[in-house]
Parts: sequence; C-alpha cells; structure tokens
Amino acid sequence: MIYHFTWPPFIVFCLFVGAVLAISFYFGSKAKSAKGYYAAHGQIHWFVNGVAFAGDYLSAASFLGICGMIAFYGYDGFLYSIGYLAGWIVALFVIAEPLKRLGKFTFADALDKKFNSRGIKLAAAISTLIVSIFYLIPQMVGAGALVKPLLGFPEYVGVVLVGVVVVLIVVTAGMVSTTYVQFIKGSLLVIFCLILTVMILNRGLTTQGEPGAHEFRTAKLEEVLAKPGAQALALDGDWAIKPGETFALYVRVKNDDGSITTWRRTAKDAPMVMETQTLASIKGADFVNGLPKGQGPGEADLAPVGRISKLPDGKTSTGPLGPLQYLSTLQNSEVVLWGSEVLKAKDGVKTTVYYPKPTKGSAIMVPGGSPTFAGVSPKYTKPDALLKKVDFLSLMLALFCGTASLPHILIRYYTVKDQAAARKSTVVGIGAIGFFYVLTLFLGLGAMTSGAIDITNNAMSAPLLARTFGPMLFAVISAIAFTTVLGTVSGLILASSGAVAHDLMTNYLQMEMSDHAKVRAGKIVAVIVGIIAIILGIMFKEMNPTFLVGWAFNVAASANLPALVMLLFWKRTTKQGITAAITVGLISSLAWLLLSGPAYTSVYHLDAKNALAPFSQPGIVTIPLGFLVLIVVSLLTKPQASVERRAFEAVGG
Repeated sequence: MIYHFTWPPFIVFCLFVGAVLAISFYFGSKAKSAKGYYAAHGQIHWFVNGVAFAGDYLSAASFLGICGMIAFYGYDGFLYSIGYLAGWIVALFVIAEPLKRLGKFTFADALDKKFNSRGIKLAAAISTLIVSIFYLIPQMVGAGALVKPLLGFPEYVGVVLVGVVVVLIVVTAGMVSTTYVQFIKGSLLVIFCLILTVMILNRGLTTQGEPGAHEFRTAKLEEVLAKPGAQALALDGDWAIKPGETFALYVRVKNDDGSITTWRRTAKDAPMVMETQTLASIKGADFVNGLPKGQGPGEADLAPVGRISKLPDGKTSTGPLGPLQYLSTLQNSEVVLWGSEVLKAKDGVKTTVYYPKPTKGSAIMVPGGSPTFAGVSPKYTKPDALLKKVDFLSLMLALFCGTASLPHILIRYYTVKDQAAARKSTVVGIGAIGFFYVLTLFLGLGAMTSGAIDITNNAMSAPLLARTFGPMLFAVISAIAFTTVLGTVSGLILASSGAVAHDLMTNYLQMEMSDHAKVRAGKIVAVIVGIIAIILGIMFKEMNPTFLVGWAFNVAASANLPALVMLLFWKRTTKQGITAAITVGLISSLAWLLLSGPAYTSVYHLDAKNALAPFSQPGIVTIPLGFLVLIVVSLLTKPQASVERRAFEAVGG
C-alpha cells in the first residue's frame, strides 16, 4: 500500500513527541544519582507505577501486532492477549513482593543478594541484555510500520526516529522520565482504544459502502484461457495437486487497458475466481492480482480491504450493536478473509497473488484459523498436526512464564517504596492491561470488517481502522501508537543500560565508579543499545511484531524464570545452580529459535523445510530444561552461606 504525507497526522505526531521530550527534560534535573537514574529513587506512587506497568507492557506487539492478527485471522490473534495477561498472575502471586525485597536496581541484584557471586552477575547481565535486545526488535519494526502511513516516510526512517527520540528520553532523565512517559501513554492508549471501540459498536456491521469495495467474479477455466493475452501459470512451473486438493493453477490475463489480472483456481473442479478492486483507471505493466504496484520494490498499491459478505437474515446493515450482540452477529455472518501465495512462473518471474476467502463467522471465532495456530483446529489432520499442537502449547507456556521474567518489567518493582506498593501496582497494571486486551478483540474484528486492512502489512490494522472514522482520529491513534513504542523501548534500553553499567562494570568487573560515573556510563550504554536496536529493526522489518515478541518471551522464560523461582522457593539452590540454569536456558532457547523454520524463512531466506528445530517455539523444552539444570547442579554443589550469615559470623555472632 502506498501512503502519502498529510499535515494533520504530522502536526499531531509532533505535538505528542514534543510533549514526551518536554516531560523527559523536565524530570532530567531530578535524576542525578544512580538510584534516581535507575530506580527513580523508589518514590513512584503505586498507582502511577501500575499504569506505567501497562504503558511499558502494552507494546507494539500488543497494539499493532495483536490487532493485526485478529484482523487477519480472527480469534487466533486474541490467544496472544490471553497468554500475555495470564503471565501477570505469576508476577502478582510469585514475583512482585519477594523481588522488591531482594533487589536494588536490576534483576541481577535480586538473584545475587544472597550469594555475592560474580558468575551470577555475569550470567544475569548477559541474559538481561539479550532479552532486552530481542524485545527491542519488534518495537522498532512496529515503529517503522507506523511511520509509513503517519508521515509517508520509508520504514527505516521510523526506526531511526524512534531510536533517536528514545535515546534522548533515557539519556536526559532515566527511570523518572521513562515512568511518566509510560504512565501518560498507557492512559491515553486505553482511553482512546475505548473510544474507538465504542465507535465500532455504534457503526455496527454492514455489507455495503465500506472503503475498498471489491468486485468478485468467477469463470470456467476454458473461458479464462480464451481471453486475449491469457498466460497459464503454475506454482513452480508444474501442474499439480497440492495437499487438501487445492489445484495450483493460475492464469494471468493481459487486459485491453494494459492491466494484468490474475485468476486463481481454488479447488480441482472449481471455477476460476478473480477479485479486482473497483478503480477508476488501471494502467501499467506490473501488477499484483490486477492492482498496480507502487514505486518501491514489492510495494503493492492496494487500497484497504475487509468486509462482510453476508449478514444474518439477509440484512445489509445492523445499526448500533452492544458488545455481545456484535460478537454473536459476526459469528452468524460470512466474512471475506484474504490469503496470498507467491507464484513462480516458468520464466522465473515471481508474482504475489492475493485472493479472497469467504469464511463463516463461526470459523473465525474459534482457534485454528491462522498458520501459527492451525494445528489447534480439529480439522487439521496433516502429518505434522502433533508438532503444531506442541508448538502452540509451547508458545502459551512461554507467554505465561515470560512476563515475570522480562527485565524491563522487573525493574519497575524497584521504583516503589515497599512490598505493599509493589503488590498494589501489579493489581492496577493487571486491571489496565486486561481491559485493554478485551478492547483488542473489537479493534481487530472492526478492522476485519470495516475496509481497514492493508493486506501487505497486518500491523497497520488498528491505525487504518481509525482512519475510517476520519483523519484526526487516525492521527491521534497513530501518534499514541508511536508513543507506545517510545515508552516500551525506553524501558528496554534502560534495563540494558543497567545490565551493562551496574551489573557488568560495577559489580562483575568491580570498577570503582562514583554515582555520577555510573549514571554517565549508563547513558553511554543507552546510546550504543539504541544504535543496535535501529540496525536490528531495519533487518527484521518483514516479521510480525507479535511473533517476534513471542521469541523474547521464550528466551526470558527459559533463562530467567527457573533461577528466580527456585531462588525464592527452594533453600537448596546454589550460586552454581543459578549460573548454570541461566546459561543453559539462554543458549538453548536462542539456538532453537535461530534454527527454527521462521528464522530460516525470514532471517536467512532459506527453505523452512530444512530447519533443524522440529517446531518454532522452544519454551516447552527449554523452560523445564532450565529447572532441571538448576536442580541437578545445586544438588551436586555445596550450599553457600548467605552474605548476611557470613557477615554475622565474621563479627563473632
């Protein structure tokens, strides 16, 4: 889709970013010490911290990625919301109060308080750094996706812009400014998504008048082949029956006006189908599914799509609906979803074909519609069905265990004054996050049915949905989404900064540093991590933010959770056990992800069939492996007296 610059979004964007930077500069004078820079002096109010939890956690994956997945696949995208929210139960009942009691600035502080082990400091710092960088990637990808429709700039401009602004936020005031940026953007995100949901319900559902109207046609194969300029295509140059009796036959037809339309056969004995947008003029020689491509390589100039083809009882419009009415009406309707395939003609030319898939609403509202969760559906009977189900369970386990293991979430517990405040802020965070995730269901379904889908980029579904209600709402929602990225990225860079400057330089390398030097080192690290995030954001731009966040959750849960839980609840835990668990969990999860099918396809551009990992999500293997390693190593090593006990004995106690 081609996006063009317009002034209203640009002005609103500048106002939002300007306000964020003003907050940062204002609080800059209040964070001169290391405690102020890394932990906001521990004086953040529990309610502010709770909303900041939501602002930190509701990242590009939550707002852009989940809404996009729901818009494309239905209920499957909402499964991510369930997994993300469920993880906060672990944070509330297991982690919140003990972590506040143990820590000072970072995750490594909590793990190492009882041992004073350089091995723990090193392993925890490296884990924090790697998890933070993995989590940074989808945020930067989301930023790049946002800037195209918001400002009309290429994706890399958005990535660079976020990197520069976030580094300014972190460098000027650290945790103080980061907390209030997250508080404000978390509040605005929930409020405006609620407004957008109310507008969706008030508009109801309709089969008429939506933007991006399409004309659907069918024809027999011989009729299509008889058209002037018809050229038969087949996937990989062969006429073949694909699994599920889908006939891989395509016919490209050159029209009188110079346009090219692609017809697709959906089943062996079915007629050819074609859906073309109603455009006033279609010119040119390079087309995708009958639609002209943009100026850049691979940029299809496709108007937003998404519509209901049938409503219950033959209605054409429902009028305003309540939340439950909206869901039940959609379940009894027929919605046009979209699929795509990359075709390779006999001459080697590749063409991406987008084709409609009229789908019953009841099929959209159950798991199993997306490629990620296909194995969950009882109808999925391919040989890899068991592996698909294991992959799904592994992802859900990683989401459930990952929240309480994310470094940028854990450091928020050090910004409040005591354990009670830590517990109360977690409850506030759960309330705000849970309410938002309910809204994502309506936002995604609203985009699916309101002509608001860019079929080349599902991450833009929520902002484009807002645009169907007018340019100003689009500008506000896009700007809030951009500040959503800013808030999350600033927390991640701050966690990375603490891991290097506090854990590695001060504690592990035992460098003598004054408070001022610690803060200065943290700021230098923030700049370096920001540059790394920009580079990775550009490299991974083709991947869905939500899927990438799943990677970060897998690594965090595998490396950090076993050590943290066993430290809190098993007295036999040793420093060697913690170090080994972090190291093995980190290496095993990273290796699995980098050898998985998605990495082969999107990172190495190789055939996913050659991937060494049997399924893409490692958590179901690597999380138990971390616990097992910790238990075995702890049993094989001698327990060490705590730092407090050794100090007591040293003075003759």
